[in-house]
Amino acid sequence: MPALTRTFIPILTIVAALASIAPAQADSQPVLSVPPAPTYADLADLADGAPLVIRVQPRKLVQIEAARAPGLPDGKGRFYIESRVEALVSGRGLVGDQMRFLADLPLDFRGKPPALKKKSAVIFARAVAERPGELQLVAPDALLPWDTALDARLRGVLGELLAPGAPQRVTGVREAIHVSGTLAGEGETQLFLSTASGDPAAVTIARTPNQPPRISVSFSELVGAGAGTPQADSLAWYRLACFLPPALPTSANISGTAADRNAAAADYRALLARLGPCPRTRR
Repeated sequence: MPALTRTFIPILTIVAALASIAPAQADSQPVLSVPPAPTYADLADLADGAPLVIRVQPRKLVQIEAARAPGLPDGKGRFYIESRVEALVSGRGLVGDQMRFLADLPLDFRGKPPALKKKSAVIFARAVAERPGELQLVAPDALLPWDTALDARLRGVLGELLAPGAPQRVTGVREAIHVSGTLAGEGETQLFLSTASGDPAAVTIARTPNQPPRISVSFSELVGAGAGTPQADSLAWYRLACFLPPALPTSANISGTAADRNAAAADYRALLARLGPCPRTRR
């Protein structure tokens, strides 16, 4: 029995030593970071300017030398990609069974792109004139790995963008009018916005004493018939939260006295606070 004990003591010691080393070795392994899911603004940014939204299955990826990829961000590689078309999600026009395009993809710690081969992805693109089978992405990173969750979110965004009377792209604040009420702290500010399409858009911020401001947003000729503050992750919210300037611009036509202009600026800040930030993950 003593001899047997002496035989097992060294083995147990080695096992204990290996157990203490294993966690340190595991900790030293590189951690693969999972890219964040695209936000509503990310999807709207891509879809709003894309004549074609296509689900594809990449079959061939060839990395282009960095010297031949001007403007390539750090941590990304530019790839020539040949893909099989799985579905036309949105858009019109002839789309062949095989399409090719360039895309910038994130690289991992080994300098490798995501495993996209024979997996579904969504691209936001436009056709290239007189080059059948060739596409140009609307942005270098306008390729997203596809899954059912992304598909549902993307179809929701596209449905809003393509709906009749959809809110148009806001390009600035054209005019601001503030009218004070009869009571202290009472008043109303109307903001008339400029849009890329020229369609009307306006916001009304009304205040009553000891009450939070009431906000009404309209993307039509009827300024007073608008809805309340748009819900986050909706097209109306996106048009405002993601594109209004961070302060009421001095270039806007702001009527009234100095006190009226200050009240209009305060109401504008209240609008931005109610809308909240516009998070994006793309860079």
